[in-house]
Amino acid sequence: MLLGLGLAWKLTKELQIIYVSALFAVVLMPIVVWITQLNIRGWRPSRPVAIIILIAAVLLALALFFDLGLPPVLRDLREFSTELPQRIPSIVARLKRLPMADKFGVDSLAQRAETAITATAGYLVTSLPNWLSHLVDILTTAFLCIYFMLEGKHAYDFFLSLFRPAPRHRLDITLRKAEVQMSKWLYGQSLLMLILGVCSIAAFGLLHVRYFLLLGVLMGLFNIIPIAGGVITIILAAGVAALDSWPRMFGVLLFYLLYVNIENAVLIPRIMKRSVDLMGLTVLVALLIGTALAGIVGALVSVPTAALVVTLLEEYAVNKSKV
Repeated sequence: MLLGLGLAWKLTKELQIIYVSALFAVVLMPIVVWITQLNIRGWRPSRPVAIIILIAAVLLALALFFDLGLPPVLRDLREFSTELPQRIPSIVARLKRLPMADKFGVDSLAQRAETAITATAGYLVTSLPNWLSHLVDILTTAFLCIYFMLEGKHAYDFFLSLFRPAPRHRLDITLRKAEVQMSKWLYGQSLLMLILGVCSIAAFGLLHVRYFLLLGVLMGLFNIIPIAGGVITIILAAGVAALDSWPRMFGVLLFYLLYVNIENAVLIPRIMKRSVDLMGLTVLVALLIGTALAGIVGALVSVPTAALVVTLLEEYAVNKSKV
């Protein structure tokens, strides 16, 4: 027992990757099954073909996203880096006109800016191995997810074979129920992400916020992380809007405030209540624990994990007898 716990502690990172990849395989399998049921002139795709179609669709969406959303950002960054040395003297001259400007060391602002840029560049270079390590982890998770979708049925049958026939049947029914709950969560969450993404693109476009397409897509994608995802992206969108004008920033914040109220009052009760019947407190606790254990990845899988845990507790721990 102690040896197993010690081994699990030693392989914490690897076990997290395996769990996340298996969880995503479970929530993505309904899409794969739906593709296999398509009748294309009498031909039905096999599971491997369906997985290839799913991967191709994801890669196509990413290619469109990077092709349409990133070029304006990269262009402005190049212009900013080119014009920054010429802009610093004029910025310093304007700041000198402010009251008590000499108290804040405005004269050395140019040197400080140059030092900050050098330090930032040095940090990016030194942290490159960590970013590459995260990239390797993401690729490993993606490949494991594909293998779980291909061969997960065999692994699942082997896992059930470790139990006696009576408890095996009960556990099988419980896990299949949990699988349905997690798949419904994916459907409901995807619908919420799509609605927020489309509304954000439309609102940011009407407000003439720069990079409105990129920001709108990020708003939709990060909505998969409960609470934290929306907060991070709206701060980013408001910051970009503030570069142009304060009224534009207030417009972005007003849009998000209105959307959050509509989402909480109308969309979530009608969409998520039908998909994953979890209390708000359960979601918050799951988010807190998931973030503490595995950071962003933990927050990402917190809700489907909570659905799994709640299903197991209802079956094995909750006393349903009436008092």
